[in-house]
Amino acid sequence: MFSSTWNFLKRHKRKFIFAGAFVGGVYFLGKYAQKKIREMQEREASEYIAQARRQFHFESNQRTCNMTVLSMLPTLREAILHHLNSESLTTLLKSKPANKLDIWEDLKIISFTRSVVAVYSTCMLVVLLRVQLNIIGGYLYLDNSVSKSGMMPLAPPDVQQQYLSSIQHLLGDGLSEMITAVKKAVQNTLGGVSLKQSLSLQELEQHLNQIRAQVEEGDGDSTHRPLSWYMMPDEENTLAAQACGLTENDVTTIKLLNETRDMLESPDFGTVLNTCLNRGFNRFLDNMAEFFRSLVIVNHFLNSTNEKTFAKIIPIVNGQIHSICSEIPSHFVQDLLMIDQVKEFAANVYETFSTSHELQK
Repeated sequence: MFSSTWNFLKRHKRKFIFAGAFVGGVYFLGKYAQKKIREMQEREASEYIAQARRQFHFESNQRTCNMTVLSMLPTLREAILHHLNSESLTTLLKSKPANKLDIWEDLKIISFTRSVVAVYSTCMLVVLLRVQLNIIGGYLYLDNSVSKSGMMPLAPPDVQQQYLSSIQHLLGDGLSEMITAVKKAVQNTLGGVSLKQSLSLQELEQHLNQIRAQVEEGDGDSTHRPLSWYMMPDEENTLAAQACGLTENDVTTIKLLNETRDMLESPDFGTVLNTCLNRGFNRFLDNMAEFFRSLVIVNHFLNSTNEKTFAKIIPIVNGQIHSICSEIPSHFVQDLLMIDQVKEFAANVYETFSTSHELQK
C-alpha cells in the first residue's frame, strides 16, 4: 500500500509542486494585499486627520480675523475723527457766527469725506487682515506640522509681530493719503451743490458713484494711487527703510510683506475688495434710505412740504461713521465679514500658504 502511494506521488509530483506553489503564492499574495490595504487605510486616516486638523485651524483663524477686525475698528474710527473733526464746526454753528454759510460748506465736505473714508478704510481693514492673518496662519500651521522634525520655524514670534505691525500703514500714512484723495473727490463732486438744493436718494447715489470713480480710477492726475497703496507702502520704501543691518528675521518679514503685496496687487484681490466696497456703499445708502423714509412720514403727519434739502442730509451723513466703524457688530461690519467671496478668498490664501511645497520657496 505504501509502495502504491509512493508511486502515485512520484507520478503526480509536478502537479503537487505546482499546487503547493499556487497555494503558497495565494497565501502570501493575500498577506501582501492585506498589508497594502492596511497601509492605504492608515494613510487615508492620516490624511483625513491632517485635513480635519487643518480645517479646524483655518476656521479658528477666521474667528481670530473677525475678532481682530472688531478690535481695531475703534482705533480706525478715532484716527478718522482726528483728521476730519466736524464736531468743532457744529459747535461753532451753535454760536450763530457771521460766517455761518462758510462753516456749513466746510461741514458738508468734511461730513461726506469722513463717511466715504470710513467705508473705504473699513472694507480695506477687513480684506487686508484676511490676507495677513491667513498668510501667517498658513505658516503657523506648517510650523506646528514640522515642529517635531527640528526644523527652524518659518514664522517665529518676532517675525509675526513685525509683519502684523505693517497694518499701521493703513491707520497712518495710508489713511492720511486716502483722506486727501477722497476730500478732493468730494470737493469736485459736491463743492458746487447748494445747501438749499433738494436731493433724492437716487441723486445721492449718483454723487457717491462719481466720488468713487475719482478715487478708484483717478481724474487724470499723475498723483493718483491704486487702492492697494493705502494698505501697504511701495516695496522700494519698505526695503529702503530696512536696507542696513538686516537680520534673518528681517529678511523673513520682508518675504512675507512681498508675498502680501503680490496678493494685494492680484486681480482676485481687486475683485474681492470691489465686492466689499459695493456692499459697504450699498449699506451706507440703506442707512440713508431710512432717514429719507422717516422724513417722508414726518412730513405726511405734519402736512408739511418740507423738502429733503442738502443741509438736512449733512448731519445724518456726518454721524454714519459711528455705525460703519463700530466695534459692536453692526449690520455694516457683519455684512462685510459674511461675504462669500471674502470667505473663499481667505480659504485660497490659507490653502496656498499652509501646503508643504511653500517650504521650498
